[in-house]
Amino acid sequence: MALEMIFRAPSMPFNTLTYLSRQDMEKLGLKSLDMVDAIQAMCEGREAGRVQAAPKSSIKPDDDRFYMSTLASADPPGYMAVKSLGLSENNSEHGLESIGSLITLFDAATGHPVAVMDGDWITGQRTAALSALAARFMANPQSEVIAFIGCGVQARSHLDIFADLYPLTEIRALGRGKKNRDALLVRASTRGLSATAAGDGRAVIADADVVITTVPGYPGMMPFMDARDLKPGAFVAMVDLARTWLPDSLDAIHRIIIDDRAQEATMSKPMVPPARVTGDLQDLVSGRVNSSTLTKERVAFAFRGMAIGDLALASLAFDTASAKGLGCELPR
Repeated sequence: MALEMIFRAPSMPFNTLTYLSRQDMEKLGLKSLDMVDAIQAMCEGREAGRVQAAPKSSIKPDDDRFYMSTLASADPPGYMAVKSLGLSENNSEHGLESIGSLITLFDAATGHPVAVMDGDWITGQRTAALSALAARFMANPQSEVIAFIGCGVQARSHLDIFADLYPLTEIRALGRGKKNRDALLVRASTRGLSATAAGDGRAVIADADVVITTVPGYPGMMPFMDARDLKPGAFVAMVDLARTWLPDSLDAIHRIIIDDRAQEATMSKPMVPPARVTGDLQDLVSGRVNSSTLTKERVAFAFRGMAIGDLALASLAFDTASAKGLGCELPR
C-alpha cells in the first residue's frame, strides 16, 4: 500500500502548533487495520528509500531513570517525528505511570513543527500494531487462543488490536499484579471472550495460538518462560525484549524475527543471540524472508520498537485530528 493512500500532508500555517492530549487521541477512532497498514506502508517506503529512521538513542543516569529518543522521517507524506521518553521505576510511589513521553511532528519540507501529542497513547498503539504486523506474516490467521504474560498497558492494547483482527475465542492471563490481570480479563469478557487467570507459565501458553509477553524489567528479574512449552504453529510477540524467556529454551523456536537489524547492531546487549535471528520486519514485508511456512512453526517477533512505527501513527493521528477538528491550537 502506497504512503500517499494512507497519509496526506495538508497545507498548514506554521505560526501555530496543534496539541493533542491523550483524551484527544482516544477520540480519534483510529481502526486497528488502518494502524497496521500505516506501519506496513512505512516499511514499504523505507524499502523504496523514501522513509528514513535513526537508531534509538538513550541515557541511563542511574539504576532508576532512563531517557530515550527516536527519530524518523517520510516524504511523502511529508512528516518527521521525534519521540522523547522518560522512565522512572519509582514513579508508582508518587501515583504516576512509570513512563512519560511526547511526540513532536514536523513538516518535512520546511522543518517547522506542526504538532505535539501524547506519546504514551501512540507508544501503546504502535507497539501492538507492530506485533500485529509481524503476526500478519507469521501467525495463523485463524488464531483463537491468545495468552498474556504481563497484564499492563501493553497487554490491553495488544488485546484490543488482536481481538479486532483475529477470530479469538479465549484469553489466558498470567501477571504479578492482580488488579491489572483482573482488568485485562474483564476487558476480554466484554468482547465476548472466555477469560481465565493461569497459575503458571506452562498453563498460560498451553495450546495458545498467540502469546504476548510484556513483563517490565525489574531488579533481580530472572527468565521464567520455557519456549519448549509452545505448541507447533504458535506465534510469540516478545514485547519485553525476550527477557521473559529462558535463553536455553529459545532453540525450540524455529525462527526469530526482530524489528530492525540496523538498530539492534548499535545496542550493547542483544535481545536474543544474533545467530538465532532469521531477519527483521523489513525482511518480512519485502519478502526476503519466506513467510509461507511460518504459520506451521514456532515463531517469535522480538522487538524494541521502531521509530517508523511512531512516525506512522503520529502522522495518521495528526491527519485524522485535523480532519475532525480535534486538538488545541497553540501560538508559537
